[in-house]
Amino acid sequence: MDLICKLLKDGTDNVSVQFFRYIFVGGIAFVVDFGLLYILTEYLGIFYILSATISFIFGLIVNYILSLIWVFNKRKLNNRVHEFAIFTLVGIVGLGLNNLIMYFFTEILLVYYLFSKIISQVFVLLWNFFVRRYALFK
Repeated sequence: MDLICKLLKDGTDNVSVQFFRYIFVGGIAFVVDFGLLYILTEYLGIFYILSATISFIFGLIVNYILSLIWVFNKRKLNNRVHEFAIFTLVGIVGLGLNNLIMYFFTEILLVYYLFSKIISQVFVLLWNFFVRRYALFK
């Protein structure tokens, strides 16, 4: 029971526990991102890179809110506007990585765009977690 509380409930500075939680938060944000990417591309006919950009922004917002609530319990910055700006800046780099990887796999290697999205998310997840953890949270 202590392990479950440590992993799921109690505030923590432990990087492993935070990464475990971030996987779940990232998973929820990914469902939002991936689902919206699919809807925008398949049903609204928007070019997949533009859809990926729009859906990524929505995933970013979900990720930020859930990260504050559940993953990172101590902040380096007291100003929420500055914190969100840095969080977003890291996300913009992640977006660039996302779009570049998706473009490479989809256009060069001819992989279906949704599979390209899954591949890109592995890299973006690692980038986002480690940079945000060390830049924004104690």
